[in-house]
Amino acid sequence: MIEDILTPYISPRFASEEKYRLGHVRVINPLPGQIVLGLHIPDMKKIAAGLAASENRDRIIRDFEHAAADRELRIHEEKTVWGLMLDKMEVPLEERLKMFGKFVPAIDNWAICDTVCGEAKWAKVKKNMPEETRGRIWEWLKGYYRSDREFEVRFAVVMSMCHFLEKEWLPHIFNSIEALDFDSIRSEYPETAVKGPSPYYLRMGTAWLLATALAKFPEETRDFANRSSLPENVIRLYKRKARESFRTRNVPPL
Repeated sequence: MIEDILTPYISPRFASEEKYRLGHVRVINPLPGQIVLGLHIPDMKKIAAGLAASENRDRIIRDFEHAAADRELRIHEEKTVWGLMLDKMEVPLEERLKMFGKFVPAIDNWAICDTVCGEAKWAKVKKNMPEETRGRIWEWLKGYYRSDREFEVRFAVVMSMCHFLEKEWLPHIFNSIEALDFDSIRSEYPETAVKGPSPYYLRMGTAWLLATALAKFPEETRDFANRSSLPENVIRLYKRKARESFRTRNVPPL
């Protein structure tokens, strides 16, 4: 794959300081058997931008797709760069969504998910974006809300937070998270690897979305949180997230 491209960008501290390296890996919390090389996000964005503009981009994308299908894609940074390439490539919407359809199932930790979602500027409202384009992206995301895999659903949640958190879309977002059956969504993490009930990272992502919504639309978010049937531990995480944010620490969450 592209390990030879990534290696020169490994953080010197990650390579030389065990405490820093262990802390970096602990934050990402990769699944057993996955490898973290130790690159910073700005460097991965730079690499992805270069590859997305290169004449070899289609071959690189196919290589990623084949490796993921064969469960041979084990390097955290390779998966992150793959997703960032899809964000940065200049391609028609349907082609982009088709390529993301092969990437999203390969997401296996919160860091890959959130980095790629945050860079998905192609999904953000633009003045000249046709309404049907917006609707098409949302319909596509709804398919991931219906998934039974933790990070596919978190992908939909974080994409909604990053690119659809507007008043007109609040009912759609709230209805989608209200419909989640957390107990039927599978996580690949062993219970000892996370700090709460499974699927932990989806519960955290949902709480993060609600806390962000509280900052922008406090009345609507409180109304939803008070009448929703979300699990109590998700509501507790939401209240904690709201307390921790400078934007909402003094805003009642309920």
